[in-house]
Formats: sequence, C-alpha cells, structure tokens
Amino acid sequence: MMSGMAALVAASTFGARGALAQKRITITEGEFAPIPIAIPNFAAGTPGDTEVGAGVTQVITNNLKRSGLFAPIDQATYLEKSINIDAPPNFNNWKSINAQALVTGRMTRQANGRVKAEFRLWDVNTGQQLAGQQYDTSAEFWRRIAHIISDQIYERMTGEKGYFDTRVVFVDETGAAQRRVKRLALMDQDGANVRYLTRGSDLVLTPRFSPSTQEITYMEFGQGDPRVYLLNIETGQREIVGNFPGMSFSPRFSPDGQRIIMSLQQGGNSNLFVMDLRSKAMTRLTDTPAIDTSPSYAPDGSRLCFESDRGGKPQIYVMPATGGQAQRISFGDGSYSTPVWSPRGDYIAFTKQGGGQFAIGIMKTDGSGERILTSGFHNEGPTFAPNGRVVMFFRDPGGNGGPSLYTIDVSGRNELRVPTPGFASDPAWSPLLS
Repeated sequence: MMSGMAALVAASTFGARGALAQKRITITEGEFAPIPIAIPNFAAGTPGDTEVGAGVTQVITNNLKRSGLFAPIDQATYLEKSINIDAPPNFNNWKSINAQALVTGRMTRQANGRVKAEFRLWDVNTGQQLAGQQYDTSAEFWRRIAHIISDQIYERMTGEKGYFDTRVVFVDETGAAQRRVKRLALMDQDGANVRYLTRGSDLVLTPRFSPSTQEITYMEFGQGDPRVYLLNIETGQREIVGNFPGMSFSPRFSPDGQRIIMSLQQGGNSNLFVMDLRSKAMTRLTDTPAIDTSPSYAPDGSRLCFESDRGGKPQIYVMPATGGQAQRISFGDGSYSTPVWSPRGDYIAFTKQGGGQFAIGIMKTDGSGERILTSGFHNEGPTFAPNGRVVMFFRDPGGNGGPSLYTIDVSGRNELRVPTPGFASDPAWSPLLS
C-alpha cells in the first residue's frame, strides 16, 4: 500500500508575491499569543468536490490549532461564507473579525480523476499574498495535500520548517494487561490513516525511524533471542539485521541512514557498538565495566549522547561518534535515561526519574538549560518532530489501563493527547515526507 510518496506529480508557485518579515511569529520560551487565522472551506472546483474541500480545510485547521502557534477563527463568525479564490479578498471583512492571516483554496476534480489543489495565504492587514501553491494528486491522497499546505503556512508564518507531512511508527497495544498483544503500527502525525506492519504473533519493541529514508528498525522477540529487523515501510520489504542476545533497545540510525548504533550486554555490563548496514561490520565504541545504553546521534553525525551508570546511577553522557572520551552532561537529582538528540541539534530530550515521578525534559547539548516539559506517572520514550519544535512521548497510568501518546512543545506548552485506536507506546517520528 503506497503512502502517497509518489502521488504528487506537480507543485507550482501560485501567484505568490512579496512577503512581510514582521508577519512571522516570534517563538519565545515565555508567554505568547497564537496568531488568529481564518480558514474558510476550500471552494469546490466542480460540484462533487464540496466534501473533499471541507475535509482539507478541517485537516489544515486541526494541524495549525494543535501546533499551539495558531488560533483558527470559528467559521460561524465569518462575514463571507464563499470565497472567490481568483480575486483578492475583501480584507475589511476579515479585519472586522480580527483575523491576521487568511487562507483561501480550491479543490478541483480533473477529467482524468485526479485532483488539483490550490491555496493562497494572505496577510489581512497589508493585503499582501504571502504564499501560494497548486498541486496535482490522486484523489485518495487529499489528506497529504492538507498536511503539505499546513507545512507551507507554518513555515511562512514562523520561519521554521513544518512537521505535519510526517508519520509516526508506534507499538499498538490491545488486550488485558497480562496478555497484551503488541503490533507495530504506522499513522499520520495527527493519528489518521493507521495501518499495521506486524501481526502481533511476536512481541515488538522500540521502533526507530531513519532520519534520511522511510525505513525503520525494530526489535522482535519470537521463540529465541531478540532479532533486529530493518523494514522499508513503502515497499514492505523486511530484512534481518541480526540476532542480538544482549540487546534491550532497538538500534538508532546514523543521520545518513548508512549505520546503526546499539548497546549490547556482555555479562554484567553493556557497551556501545556501531554496525555498517551494507557490510554488517561491527565496531566497538565503549569498553567499560558500566552499563552504557540508549545511544543517539547528533544530526551532523559527529557526536553521540547515551545513558550510562558509570558514575553510580544512570546519567547522560556525550562523546565523539567514533568513540573516545565521554563527558557527563546531566547533573540534576534523580536518574536520566532514553536520551535523544534533536534534529535541529540544539537539545537533547530525556526521561528523568526521581521522587516517584517520570518526567520528560530537554537540555542543551552541554547539559545547561535543563527544562522539564511534563512530569507525572509514568512518562517515557521522547521522540522529536523533524523540525525539533515538538516532542512526542508515551504515558502509562498503570493498573488496568494502558499507555497513550502525547505531544508537547519544547517550551513546555500545549500538551495534547494523540488519538490512537487502542493503547500505544514507543513512538518514533518520521522525517518529512515531502
């Protein structure tokens, strides 16, 4: 089943003119007001396109609202219900409802059954068009078009890359706590289009996305030792990376997708190894009597962060990607685990345990500026959106309940539950599809 990766045949600039730098949102760590934006239903280019036009509008509205940076205005307050996308809007009608930005669009079914999607982003105060694109796609991929348009709006208004045209792989959990069935599942970042990648006959754990391709690694416990698989989620092709008896977490990819880094247990200690995926050659990176685990590459591939108890309890360390001297960067109370480097390179996210609480936090790569984003029982497993602005994690309340996925901004605002069909854990965010 294709995801729509090859569905977009054409994307062309659609009448975009000069842009205003001051219209961009300035994202700070303090208080800030989301920008009011009006998103009328996309016009129907042909009579049968009304439903898909409304669907695209709803997805864009939900994306921008969930980001926490935009405040979509209730359509019930609009003075104009239908918009002529080919003419400049009457901006006074939008100023009167305090809109600062306006999105107009149209979905048109072509003779060959494909759909042409058009949109424009307007600065209401100046009357300038800030962005405009048109796309040609197969009709079934209208949701992807909505995500791509959302990314265009987000990038134009914030100056940062969007993250809506992405997917998340996670472990779907069903059944009673004592007999939980765990399947590998894939969904759009907003929880739509869930599909299952494994059948649930074997236990699966800790999927990881490649930063450069639509491939994942994951662990599967069958009858014997845990196996690590490499799965191409476009083609469904799966290959065994190897059997790793002493592995507790799946490997993570290098930024170029050519290598994977892992922790292997040998006796009472664990050390870090890197494997070249083509040659399958293994290189040992640490050799200590401690437990070194959960390694993650910096986005430029030059350094690693990892978890180690070499100082007495689990803390976060950073070292060159080729091995060598490791530097401890976490010094707060409690223990630190599951570090993961931001795709922007500016933060390392982690799980922190202490005082009966499990917190998700971030710190700068030298250990300064530690910030707890959310705390409670039992938070774990942070993963970054590809633009580094949002962290997804899972929370398990224990008892007869099960884990759920959540997102939170790196400023600590806007914690939201991500809808999934059942219980869900171990999320991993994909790179941008487009």
